[in-house]
Amino acid sequence: MPAKSDIAGNEFQRIRLEFPEVAMELLFLGTGTSCGVPQIGCDCEVCTSSDPRDKRLRSGAVVRGGGVSIIVDTPPEFRLACLKYNVARADAVFITHAHMDHIAGFDDIRRFNTLNGDHPIPCYAAEETIADLHRIFPYITSKPNTEGLYRPQIEFTPVAGAVRVGGIEVTAVPVVHGPRTNGYVFECDGRRMAYIPDCREIPDASLEKLHDLDVLVLDCLRGDEPRIHPTHMTLSLSLAAAEKIGAKRTYFTHACHRVLHRDFEKLLPQGVALAYDGLIV
Repeated sequence: MPAKSDIAGNEFQRIRLEFPEVAMELLFLGTGTSCGVPQIGCDCEVCTSSDPRDKRLRSGAVVRGGGVSIIVDTPPEFRLACLKYNVARADAVFITHAHMDHIAGFDDIRRFNTLNGDHPIPCYAAEETIADLHRIFPYITSKPNTEGLYRPQIEFTPVAGAVRVGGIEVTAVPVVHGPRTNGYVFECDGRRMAYIPDCREIPDASLEKLHDLDVLVLDCLRGDEPRIHPTHMTLSLSLAAAEKIGAKRTYFTHACHRVLHRDFEKLLPQGVALAYDGLIV
């Protein structure tokens, strides 16, 4: 499952999102931490970098294959990322956890209701995460909207094990972060890919689900200085987890403004790379 770069002449090309010829593709809608990069009011080397790989929207992704297109998290810039990368289909939504940098754009799912013929869209998450989504977005409904109203139509389903969406089987992978948090394993036509953007620790029971991966996407907030972070993996923890899991290819995501792409990649071993917005693997 090789990576395909979309950088040309230091500018992003537009990506036409159709179903891939390979078993699955993952598009990174964003690869940044909760503040995004650049941060407001910061003139550090990363925030002022001209390298497009250092411009990071908040983290989210699209997984496509098996005849379906799956949204993973709806960050604050979800609408902008969908426009930038021509995302016009959502057959299901999976939410990792209820921090605002992963759910603040959830209201924009309503546009996909229209594109889907005004049908509800299934959304899968941990039971606690669904409760938080109902609390934050109390107007969400699974029923057709009355005339003049424009609200997300969502069918929520708690997920603790495996579910199937089209030709993709999705397995929840609980991890330690803060609130109840799931990573997810996506399997299609014998290919396996895991997406774990926010994580401080992976319990042994969850590690057992991360076997035989073609691709692992894993939290790596920054290097270990000035200190190990209490809720996110930093470089040494991310590298140790990647080595233990042993995926064919690993991509780090959820990076903050202490991570200059060109320098950080020099710290990574063969088989490990730093993801960037718009990357397709």
